[in-house]
Amino acid sequence: MQPRERLAMHGPTALSDAELIAVLLGTGATANPVGVVAAQLLEQTGGLHALGTRSANELEGQLGVGSIKALRILAAIELGTRFASQPLSRDSPLGSSADVDAALRPLLRADNREHFIAIPVDARNRPLAQIEVAIGGLSACCVSPADVFRPVVRQAAIGVLFAHNHPSGATVPSDEDAQVTQRLSRAGELLGIQVLDHLIIGHEGYFSFLDAGLLARETAASFT
Repeated sequence: MQPRERLAMHGPTALSDAELIAVLLGTGATANPVGVVAAQLLEQTGGLHALGTRSANELEGQLGVGSIKALRILAAIELGTRFASQPLSRDSPLGSSADVDAALRPLLRADNREHFIAIPVDARNRPLAQIEVAIGGLSACCVSPADVFRPVVRQAAIGVLFAHNHPSGATVPSDEDAQVTQRLSRAGELLGIQVLDHLIIGHEGYFSFLDAGLLARETAASFT
């Protein structure tokens, strides 16, 4: 039974990763049916997660994948990412680190660059904005308190949460992560803006400085 037929009969959850890719591709290549092309594509790119980090040019170079199919795959991955994320809403206060992770990890976990994000909040921990402060390379994203707090102050925020991803997928904080967190916390105290938490987002989980006891909980009493 072909992947399309299985999809129609049993729904998308019954299909393997390769079968879902085969449905997107539609057709195979000369002497290679679409199922084989899809399986080879996943194997050569390193699996479904790695597939999401590839560019259109990289996908086009794979057997049986031209420009149209490559763009189709990228569009499907982006739709899945947007569907999986829980967008920050002005009407939904942030109550825990898990709320921040739910909003950001689907957007960041597959990115091979490091992003540093600030989420200013009001007195009820309602998000006022989602600010991408900086984008780095494969291993670092340099930020300064001035760069970070300049857009936060414009939002008239009472508090702020920070998050950045580790492209490696690991969530263990580096010494630099800890130092940056402390510098930002001290800068926030001077500005009257509470640093509620700093998350490191990985492929399958996250690390919270607040949950780990590395940020004074009394400074984040309303964020638990």
